Amino acid sequence: MELINILARWSHLLFGITWIGLLYYFNFIQGGYFKSASAEGLSDAKAKLAPEALWWFRWGAMFTFLTGLILLLGVHMQNFMNNYIIVGATMGTLMFLNVWLVIWPNQKIALGMVQGDGPTAAAKALLASRSNTLLSSPMVFCMLAGPHYGGWGSAIGTTGMWISLAIVAVIEANALVGKQGPMTTVRGVIVSSLVLTVIIVVLLKLV
Repeated sequence: MELINILARWSHLLFGITWIGLLYYFNFIQGGYFKSASAEGLSDAKAKLAPEALWWFRWGAMFTFLTGLILLLGVHMQNFMNNYIIVGATMGTLMFLNVWLVIWPNQKIALGMVQGDGPTAAAKALLASRSNTLLSSPMVFCMLAGPHYGGWGSAIGTTGMWISLAIVAVIEANALVGKQGPMTTVRGVIVSSLVLTVIIVVLLKLV
């Protein structure tokens, strides 16, 4: 059992590095390049680079989710659940669903891999991707804090947990039908993500 646990944690971390690393690449690097690239460079990147990166991105997300599910079931069975794990796992699950149900389908249209309204699809994919970036910092903090800072066997379902989940739900709703707001710029989404981390940590610790 201990061997399965350490292998699940190891693989969860490796897949998570792949997923979130590519999420940051898309939001912090590739987006800026696409805006300034020559027509030839942009066409080549959309035809070759982006599809390859998206393959690693979506399967990194898939296996991060699956290994996280193994860990979550193990934590639950051992009665080590706490508020950090619940909130972090909720954010991670929504981010995974955004990848497969929003970002990837719309990116296929935006890149010309399937037919559709390219500009509209690109905007939807970008909003979901920026929203995932917004959630990434508090998600990682919660998943790290769960085993070390959350208090093993502590009571769950505090007011702070429910407020945190409500905030996450609003962010997800905005990811599907809302606007970018402060996430329009790279700096804006980074600052927003760090601020959200502080808010959620304060809620989980003090409320």
